[in-house]
Amino acid sequence: MEKFNAMRTRFLQHLQTKTIKLKGVIALACLLLASASAFAQTKTVTGTVTDAANEPLIGASVLVQGTSTGTITDMDGKYSISVTPDDILVFSYVGMTTQSIKVGTQNVINVTLKEDSQVLAETVVIGYGSAKKRDLTGSITNIKGEELANKPAMNPLSSLQGKVAGVQIVNSGRAGADPEIRIRGTNSINGYKPLYIVDGLFNDNINFLNPEDIESMEILKDPSSLAIFGVRGANGVIIITTKKAKEGQTLVNINTSFGFKKVVDKVKMVNGSQFKELYSEQLANQGDDPFDYTGWDANTNWQDEIFQNAFITNNNISITGASPKHSFYLGVGYSYEQGNIEHEKFSKVTINASNDYKITDFLKVGFQFNGARMLPADSKQVLNALRATPIAPVYNNEYGLYTALPEFQKAQINNPMVDVELKANTTKAENYRASGNIYGEVDFLKHFNFRATFSMDYASNNGRTYTPIVKVYDPTVNGDIATLGTGKTEVSQFKENETKVQSDYVLTYTNSFDNGNHNLTATAGFTTYYNSLSRLDGARKQGVGLMIPDNPDKWFVSIGDAATATNGSTQWERSTLSMLARVIYNYKGKYLFNGSFRRDGSSAFSYTGNEWQNFFSLGGGWLMSEEEFMKDIKWLDMLKIKASYGTLGNQNLDKAYPAEPLLSNAYSAVFGKPSIIYPGYQLAYLPNPNLRWEKVEAWEAGFETNLLRNRLHFEGVYYKKNTKDLLAEVPGISGTVPGIGNLGQIQNKGVEMAVTWRDQIGEWGYTVSANLTTIKNEVKSLVQEGYSIIAGDKQQSYTMAGYPIGYFYGYKVAGVYQSQADINSSPENTLATVTPGDLKFADVNGDGKITPEDRTMIGNPTPKVTYGFSLGVNYRNWSLDIDMMGQGGNQIFRTWDNYNFAQFNYMEQRLGRWHGEGTSNSQPLLNSKHSINMLNSDYYIESGRFFRIRNVQLAYAFDKSLLAKIRLQALKVYVNIQNLKTWKHNTGYTPELGGTATAFGVDNGSYPVPAVYTFGINLTF
Repeated sequence: MEKFNAMRTRFLQHLQTKTIKLKGVIALACLLLASASAFAQTKTVTGTVTDAANEPLIGASVLVQGTSTGTITDMDGKYSISVTPDDILVFSYVGMTTQSIKVGTQNVINVTLKEDSQVLAETVVIGYGSAKKRDLTGSITNIKGEELANKPAMNPLSSLQGKVAGVQIVNSGRAGADPEIRIRGTNSINGYKPLYIVDGLFNDNINFLNPEDIESMEILKDPSSLAIFGVRGANGVIIITTKKAKEGQTLVNINTSFGFKKVVDKVKMVNGSQFKELYSEQLANQGDDPFDYTGWDANTNWQDEIFQNAFITNNNISITGASPKHSFYLGVGYSYEQGNIEHEKFSKVTINASNDYKITDFLKVGFQFNGARMLPADSKQVLNALRATPIAPVYNNEYGLYTALPEFQKAQINNPMVDVELKANTTKAENYRASGNIYGEVDFLKHFNFRATFSMDYASNNGRTYTPIVKVYDPTVNGDIATLGTGKTEVSQFKENETKVQSDYVLTYTNSFDNGNHNLTATAGFTTYYNSLSRLDGARKQGVGLMIPDNPDKWFVSIGDAATATNGSTQWERSTLSMLARVIYNYKGKYLFNGSFRRDGSSAFSYTGNEWQNFFSLGGGWLMSEEEFMKDIKWLDMLKIKASYGTLGNQNLDKAYPAEPLLSNAYSAVFGKPSIIYPGYQLAYLPNPNLRWEKVEAWEAGFETNLLRNRLHFEGVYYKKNTKDLLAEVPGISGTVPGIGNLGQIQNKGVEMAVTWRDQIGEWGYTVSANLTTIKNEVKSLVQEGYSIIAGDKQQSYTMAGYPIGYFYGYKVAGVYQSQADINSSPENTLATVTPGDLKFADVNGDGKITPEDRTMIGNPTPKVTYGFSLGVNYRNWSLDIDMMGQGGNQIFRTWDNYNFAQFNYMEQRLGRWHGEGTSNSQPLLNSKHSINMLNSDYYIESGRFFRIRNVQLAYAFDKSLLAKIRLQALKVYVNIQNLKTWKHNTGYTPELGGTATAFGVDNGSYPVPAVYTFGINLTF
């Protein structure tokens, strides 16, 4: 039995070995057969690619769909490629419609590509509807959502910088800060902000949106497209359409990016030894005793102390699905951004949901919702880091405290780390936003569409600020420990709610007549808008009771000494009722007419009887390329001449009811026995009984053209805008109550140009685009002759008839007095007693003296020109995009070092100061007692021109054929660098400086705009 078992075991082992060998032979045979079969299926396909005129297309792309395998046509339009019968060939050429053809049994595939009419047929969103761009006579720029995605920006508007002609965007480096937008200049002394329309709802900002949730943006700039917005259209309109599902399968998209921000352009200040040299010289010039530097031997770079490399991340996940009857979209986003000053942090959670349902073929309903929760950063200032002396140490290790600054600074300037570290996160704020709409839409009588939309936006903002007790090391006081400020804790709190409610009822008629010769889209509508705001503010101090704990859970005004309580409030509400109409007409597709009308009734002027105002626009266009006499011009694909005129309104005012002033405390009187004090009140100002909204009269003329098979697109326009009936305050006589009336006019005019060239050379594709805008701003009239609005922290910004808005006013510097003889031979300076080394002002009016009348315009904050460049290159699955932008012709007024309330650190340029005859003719001597050198003059004026590499992105998209094996639709990885390099001519952190309508372009210690480096992944399955 054992022998039998042994024999059986040997037999089975032998059989197993034979079986394994046999399996190997079979597998090899199968592999060879499969290879032979595959080889047999692979074949060469040839053909020719031509255009509609049977002309060969050179360099047309022939690509196997879903792969990077492809070729290009030769000089005769011919191609040859190895494929299998199951492959699909994709034929493409710039300016032509792409075609896809399955190989099958074909060995020769000849293709005729048709011209791509997409540019002419492109549909853009306009007010209360949409239209083909070819039918419009105005200036509307469309930005796709893809251009905003994958960028490290909390606010989607930031990514538009330099991309759109006529739109100036000033970005801030602060975490979570909103950019400043001016469209075609500053139109009013009362504001410049454009109107934002999010899915039909009028709004004042879009910081609650996630860039990933945006489908498209339309920027409306011309009167033809703006007049239908009435009193809201004067400063331009930005229409945002959020994403909705497209018919097809359910898709999930995940887009995540992370990286860091770094301050790359720091302000050049002197170091410790240089400070001692300059300060000692200054004391000697002033005749003061020398400073004892004992114990002040540090060499601190305060900018390095407060700045950090900051983390940033943007994350979004969306789910979309659609069927012929139903579609939905849900997107959730999370963003987190640290500031470049330590401990600053901003976060935002967003949600975007939409649902559309076709009840029948003619009836559709749906809703759209956008929500956000934002935690704003407790932002700090950089001023103390620039002003603090470098000879002071940061920290005292023995006491474990930050060090007070030297005697010449400590009373006015704190150690910068006090704010950064000891007061970090002492402001807690939460902002909530909910915005959305529901709608119903019905098609009837074949050509009619009626849509009713009900929208609401609710914002709730609250914040609390705590003032802690701060102690620092100070060897000059008893006990070596000093308490800053009052030495008592405080807490303040605010709560603000704002509500916007809007309803729109829009009827649209669309039809073509006479075999398509007459094409008409007519719109009529009725809309209401309600806006209210309420805000409460309160504060309490420690008083004589216990100190308020340094615990955020205790930072409420219910704590503290009730006797120290203060409070205040702001509240208002107003509404608008409007009727509107628009006609878009073309004859034979080449003669265009656009007309619109809006009648607005506003409660803000119900007290004057001028609550109703009318606005209108007319626009005409000629599509010359559709004329028979233009058909033989082969290189011309499209040429449109256009012009428009219209009237717009402006309600961007700081007063909810300008015609109904508030009452303010005035004189009191005592009456009766016992005596009782009766308070008196008076109107804050006296309104003109005929007060009305500001009105803008605008016109433009220009053209659009496509050339060379739509490779080249060029458009240009000249625009002119006159803002009339400026709401301005009339000064009272001899201290009487001022008045307010429609008294002023501002003009903006200039040229906008945009050009794009796109081409495909085999597997290489590239796009080059550029835009340029010129702006000339002038106040034509204001209140009365000689009247000026003075603004700014140094009263340096003037607004006066005959000059640009917010221009810089002061003395022109002719050099530096080199000697007493130089002083004697120069015009007499009546402003002060000057000595050698002081600034020499120019005698502008030529009266032989330096007087206040020699002050003049020394700078203009409005750029004369803004421009942008973009370059996009793609090869197979790789893509590279570079955006550049800049501006010129404007000036910056530097104010942060133009004070003498304390001794500041010195800018590096002060090493070149005057310290003897011939040593400098631009930098004055060091002497803070010579106040003449601190008067507003062009010594503080710097050039605002700059050029910046705004964004660089390199991306790789994986082959779809590879991704299909792991059930993915798309996968892209990318690296992005924002603000890579800036070439500037000012001494501050950035040449981008915003401000108010009448005081902007002022560097009062601006926050740096950092370079941002990110890596991201975009995944769809």
